[in-house]
Amino acid sequence: MSTVPAALAPELAHSSTTSTPNITATLDVITRRVANFSPSVWGDHFLSYSSMEAADGKSKKHVHDLKEELKRMILAPAERPSQKLHFINNIQRLGVSYHFQNEIDKILEQVHREEDDDDADLCTTALKFRLLRQQGYNASCNMFNKLKDDDGKFKESDINDVVGLLSLYEASHLLVPGEDALMEALTFCTTHLESAAHRLIPSSQLSKQVTHALYQPLWKGMPRIEARHYLSVYQEDESNNETLLNFAKLDFNFVQKVHQKELSEITRWWKDLDFATKLPFARDRVVEAYFWALGVYFEPEYYFARMISAKATSIITVIDDIYDVHGTYEELKSFTEAIERWDISAVDQLPDYMKVCYTALLNFFTEIEESLANKGISYRLHYAREGFKVQVRAYFQEAKWFKQKYTPTLEEYMSVERYTSFFMVAIVSFVGLGAIVTEDSMDWVFSEPKILKATSIIGRLMNDLVGHKFEQKREHNASAIECYMKQYGATEEEAEVELTKQVNEAWKDINEEWLEATPIPRLLLSLILNFARTSELLYKGEDVYTHSGNVLKGYVASLFIESVPM
Repeated sequence: MSTVPAALAPELAHSSTTSTPNITATLDVITRRVANFSPSVWGDHFLSYSSMEAADGKSKKHVHDLKEELKRMILAPAERPSQKLHFINNIQRLGVSYHFQNEIDKILEQVHREEDDDDADLCTTALKFRLLRQQGYNASCNMFNKLKDDDGKFKESDINDVVGLLSLYEASHLLVPGEDALMEALTFCTTHLESAAHRLIPSSQLSKQVTHALYQPLWKGMPRIEARHYLSVYQEDESNNETLLNFAKLDFNFVQKVHQKELSEITRWWKDLDFATKLPFARDRVVEAYFWALGVYFEPEYYFARMISAKATSIITVIDDIYDVHGTYEELKSFTEAIERWDISAVDQLPDYMKVCYTALLNFFTEIEESLANKGISYRLHYAREGFKVQVRAYFQEAKWFKQKYTPTLEEYMSVERYTSFFMVAIVSFVGLGAIVTEDSMDWVFSEPKILKATSIIGRLMNDLVGHKFEQKREHNASAIECYMKQYGATEEEAEVELTKQVNEAWKDINEEWLEATPIPRLLLSLILNFARTSELLYKGEDVYTHSGNVLKGYVASLFIESVPM
């Protein structure tokens, strides 16, 4: 198994675990930091979704018939190639492409082999480019040359083609490093779409689509949220395919019932742990953690993987708050040593509140171990455990910096802090999958490949960009913002501009890795891509995971409470 960088070498694994005295008796005289996190928005709400209504035979047959009809439509000849592209686009945006992956693969492979259509308009050309890149084909941006003037610029006549601009805007977000032409296209489209947004009738469908895209580009959006949004858009499209629309609605509502049942199960698990009472200083975010896992894989078949990921995220959130908010340096040293030992006997060296969390963590891994043993894939547990250790070492390095009142350089900071982002949860996200994951796959993700490193950078920096002001209200170690400001003598605004640029560059790296030939199955790449997408949603404007009572509450309701009207 590959190892993590030396910056997070397990120094504490070799330190004495018997030298630290039990400090429980002194807890009542210790002054602790307070974060004043808001309580859970949901409480026991999802416990009521304990049983999923089974679809009757008539309903199942109806869904099956719609699905078979759609398969025939996908493969049937079309009068114009653009019709097929738009049909596939609608299937994907409605969130039902997982039912038709083989058919879509076949069509897009054929599209990739065909020569470009010189008569295609801006909208169709950009749509073809985007669909091919989304599928992993390295479509060349030279296909846009026919749409440019003699100076190599997009034609001014395209300014009024809002539909075409919107298509090119969405396509441009799949640019890779060095594609200056696509960067220019993105700037061109953004400028003119912002202008169009003021001209269009506010209530019109096109105006709504432009506003939504400027706020959340499709490629960077969380698939399930984007599907829910597009259902309302597609329903109001007079040219919609009624068979596709009905199937997408039925599928969304069916999958929602699956998610409701899972949420009931994980809420019960969390309630039994009783962290809200025993560890009241920590964030109570089990529903939000499940939402996060759903952003990585929503399909019903990934139940086991989704539950493991959600539980791991719930627990690591509490551990994060132990390090960030509640624990003293000596307590954190003891906790880190206990994690390195990974043995229930280590609980004796911990204060009572840490015993609660440490015992829950080990019990969670025992639960996973039993399930993996039944599936013959116990070897994966080692990777998940080591991933937790890496993240906790990073937390402890933060504690060292805080104790020393040390502000690291941005490079020092990121060499540690990117492991507090998605490294561990990415590893855990592989653990619960089926045979598609091999030992080589686990080695690959543990080695922090470029796509995961870029995703971790996005998660860490976006979190810091929106969360540092809240964190600095209490004593807290420096964020990337403060590190950059001190290192370069920059203002806060200058730091935010620079770090936003780094987020954008990391997205280019993800896109490049997405298009690279790799032995790793594309499904596994897509999981890591989806972690970056969740960052776009959870850290846009504010940290909605931590402050979950407004924006995220609405997203949770739209996915887990409000069914799609038929």
